[in-house]
Amino acid sequence: MPKAVYLMALGIFAMVTSEFLVGGLMPQISEDLGVTIPQVGYLITAFAVAMAVGGPFATAVVLKLRPKAALMTLYAVFLLGNALAAVATDYWVMLAGRVITGTASSAFFGVSLAVVAQITKPELRGRATGLAMQGLMVGTLLGLPVSTLVGEQWGWRAGFVVVGIVTVIAAVATLIVVPSLEHAQDSGGFRQEVSAFRNGKLWLIICTSTLIIGATFSAFSYYTPILTEVTGYSRDIVPLLLLAYGAATVIGNAVVARLADTHTIRVLTTGLALNVLFLSAFALFADLKVPALLAMMGIGFVGVTMNPAMISRVQRAANARALVNTVHTSFITLGVVIGSWLGGLGINAYGLRAPLWLGAILAVLALVALIPDMGQMRRRPAAGPAVAAAGESPAREAAGAGQRG
Repeated sequence: MPKAVYLMALGIFAMVTSEFLVGGLMPQISEDLGVTIPQVGYLITAFAVAMAVGGPFATAVVLKLRPKAALMTLYAVFLLGNALAAVATDYWVMLAGRVITGTASSAFFGVSLAVVAQITKPELRGRATGLAMQGLMVGTLLGLPVSTLVGEQWGWRAGFVVVGIVTVIAAVATLIVVPSLEHAQDSGGFRQEVSAFRNGKLWLIICTSTLIIGATFSAFSYYTPILTEVTGYSRDIVPLLLLAYGAATVIGNAVVARLADTHTIRVLTTGLALNVLFLSAFALFADLKVPALLAMMGIGFVGVTMNPAMISRVQRAANARALVNTVHTSFITLGVVIGSWLGGLGINAYGLRAPLWLGAILAVLALVALIPDMGQMRRRPAAGPAVAAAGESPAREAAGAGQRG
C-alpha cells in the first residue's frame, strides 16, 4: 500500500476532528463569545451545510490543478478557516471560519479519494479507499472526547490549535511523500467531469448513500439522551460507551474495505439488513442496558462503515475523479443533516425512541433502492463466470466488462 494513502487518512482525520470539535467545546465557546448553546450548535450545522453545498464548487475551482497542488491548496484554505476560528472574538468570524473549513474539507475528501484511486493498483483500490476512510472513523472515535479533554485543560482555542498542528504535519508530509501526479488519464477537464452526472443511475446510487448514512445518524445524533434518559446509563459512562461505538466503526470499516471491491452489493445489502435489525432491536429494548448496548455496537459495526462499498459503487458507475467523489461526499453529508433533523422531529412527536425507528425506516428505503442491483447480481451467473467476476470487480470492469451500479 503506498505511503501516500496513509497521509490521505491523516488529512481526513484532521478535518473530521475539526468537524466534531465544536460539539465538545460548546459551553466554553458559548461563554467566551457571549452566545447561546443553540447558536454554537449552528456552527456544527454551518460546517455540514458548507460541506454539502460548498464542497463541489471548491472542487470545480481546483480541477485545473494537478492533484498534489490541489491537495496543498485545500490544506491552505482549511488552515485559514481553522485559524479564523481559533482567534475569533466574534460569533460571525467563528461562523465564517467554520464555513471555510467545511467547504475545504468536502473538497479534500473528493480530491484525496481521487489521489488514492490514481496511485493504487485497481485490485487494491477498495482496501486503499477503506484505509483512507479510517481517518473518518478514527476522527469520529476521538474527535469529540479529545476536543472535550483539550478544552477542559487548556481552553477551547487550544482545540483548534491542535487541529492546525495535525493539519500542518499532514500537509508537509504530503508535500514530501505524495508524487507529482498528472491529471487522471481520461480526464477532459471540467466538462468531462460534469458529464458523468448525465447518468441517471448515478444519482440513484448517490441518493442511496444519503439514505444509508441518514439511517445511522438519525440514531447516532441522539445516543446521549437515549442512553441516559431511556436506557438509564449515567452521564459519566456515556463517553466510554461512545468510544466503544467508535471502536466498532473502526473494525467494521476494516472488514468492509476488504470486501468493498469484490462483493459491493452483497456488503451493502447485508450491512443494511443488519442495520435494520440492530436499529429495531435498540428501539424495542432501549430500556434494557445490555441489549441496548449490544444493539448500539451493532449499528457502529454496519452503519457508517458502509462508506468504502458506497464509494466503490459510485466510482464504478461513474469514475474515480475528484468531482464525483466530492458530490458523493456532499450527499453523504446531506444524509447526516437529514437523519439528525428527522430524528429531532421524531423526538418532538413520539419520544426518544423515534430516531431509532426512523433510522430503521431509512435503512429499509435504502434496501429498496438496491433491489435492481440485487436482481442484476442474481441474473449474472447465467451469463457465465467471466461476466459475473467482471460485475464484482472495478478493475476488470475497467478492462471492458461494462459498467454497472
